[in-house]
Amino acid sequence: MKFGIFDQNDCGGLPLAQQYEERLKLAELYDVSGFYCYHMSEHHGTSLSTAPSPSVLMSALTQRTRNLRLCPLVYLLPLYHPVRLAEEICMLDHLSKGRFQFGVGRGASPFELAALGVEPEQAAKMYAEALAIVRAYFRSESLTHEGEFWRVKDLAVEMKPFQQPHPQIWYAVGSPDSVAWPAQNNFNVVCGGPAPRLREISDAYRAEWKKADVDGRPEPLIGINRYVVVADTDDRAREIGRKVWPTFYRSFMKLWVKNNAQPIRMKLPPDFDSLVESGQAVAGSPTTVASALAHQISRGGFNYFMGSFVFGNMPFAEACTSIRLFSKEVMPALEAVDSVAA
Repeated sequence: MKFGIFDQNDCGGLPLAQQYEERLKLAELYDVSGFYCYHMSEHHGTSLSTAPSPSVLMSALTQRTRNLRLCPLVYLLPLYHPVRLAEEICMLDHLSKGRFQFGVGRGASPFELAALGVEPEQAAKMYAEALAIVRAYFRSESLTHEGEFWRVKDLAVEMKPFQQPHPQIWYAVGSPDSVAWPAQNNFNVVCGGPAPRLREISDAYRAEWKKADVDGRPEPLIGINRYVVVADTDDRAREIGRKVWPTFYRSFMKLWVKNNAQPIRMKLPPDFDSLVESGQAVAGSPTTVASALAHQISRGGFNYFMGSFVFGNMPFAEACTSIRLFSKEVMPALEAVDSVAA
């Protein structure tokens, strides 16, 4: 069992310079606390993210951490020139000395894509073409591509990643029907949302992965993401969650409300208690949190857990306390959970 972090870096009301510095300090704490990987999202034109350029923040993180893996989850491929992105991936992999990983996706918000000139109906095709170019870059000495959206002519590939043939790739899956392609490509995956169908997804992924020529490779990471608040008591943790969740929820819903719409896939309740009841958040003492997560991890068949430890206007000190309690008391209790046999 490995443990990671997922951070939207949403607007908490702080001056941006202070928010960035606090995030960097938290990354230093994650680094010495035994976490495996720091993941962050990409969003544009919304308070859901104050870090719309994952590569820029990841570059800073390479210099403030020593052991922590770093992984945008995900790069919105329709918004990049694929060659430029492949070159950035190479740079980040070398700056981190092989600690870089990356996720790929087309974008969950049609409003963000449209605002930047990408027709949402074209996003799936753009995503597929962009990923093909990025992967071709890693295995080429010279790259030529004639596609619907991008053209590359006899580009000399001067940089290759630190990790060969390339850093580990991540993909988000939302149903058992979507696991075949990432399993066949040996991608790590993360699942979100309420618990009932998650075991179906992890079982389907393992079944597809085993059909491929795994060649003695370790099983990819199959992860789940939850909002996490750990405090000395259950009441204190719930109190913190109730105070900070409305700020995050407003940011999460901002573009959907503006466009008089509802999220298509990832839906969240407006109050923190309902979020906990749905299983999408855990809050309490270390014992309470460890018990709740052990049940979800075992029931869902996961070998990786990502916690969103900072969201909304959570004070820096309370975030640090939650992270320390999680690493010192919750992580050891979860390491022995048998997620496969459950």
